[in-house]
Amino acid sequence: MSSIIYDLAMSLNGYIADRHHSLQWLFEVPGAQEPDPSLFPSDAAVHVEGSSTYLWMLEQEELLENPERWQQLYGQKPTFVFTSRQLPIPEGADVRLVNGPVQEHLEQIRAVANGGDIWVLGGGELAGQFFDAGALDRIALTIAPAALAAGAPVLPRNIKAGRLRLMEAKPAGPFARLVYEVRSA
Repeated sequence: MSSIIYDLAMSLNGYIADRHHSLQWLFEVPGAQEPDPSLFPSDAAVHVEGSSTYLWMLEQEELLENPERWQQLYGQKPTFVFTSRQLPIPEGADVRLVNGPVQEHLEQIRAVANGGDIWVLGGGELAGQFFDAGALDRIALTIAPAALAAGAPVLPRNIKAGRLRLMEAKPAGPFARLVYEVRSA
């Protein structure tokens, strides 16, 4: 069965985006432009993200103007975007806009993954909904040597220590990498 992995980069103080929903702070960290490919879920068959992450990527990477760039970043992997609005989709991209609670879409997402892993790219509230549904299997954090005064938190939930088991801790260039298994309640 597919594993659902929340894999992301964060600031030292627990933010994934700044107060303007920008990830630009991350790309200003030396080494962030050429991240180690081993930091990404290698078996991810499906991507899942929220509308803020999706819109930031569209704008930052100019994906509507350069749809071939989508293939370089996402390949042929289907991407589910949780949103309550109609959003533009780059030509040739397999983007599926879905609305409503995560629980309502889990069966479809798992079916599309066809046994491969599901990578939740962001944001924290969306990952929290996967956690609430008992569907989050792993949390992988790449901690950047930077701090933000405010922004989008990694995971806006209270999670007791007994629910997380450390699986890996290692340096990754200028970053620190932590991987936790999410245990059942």
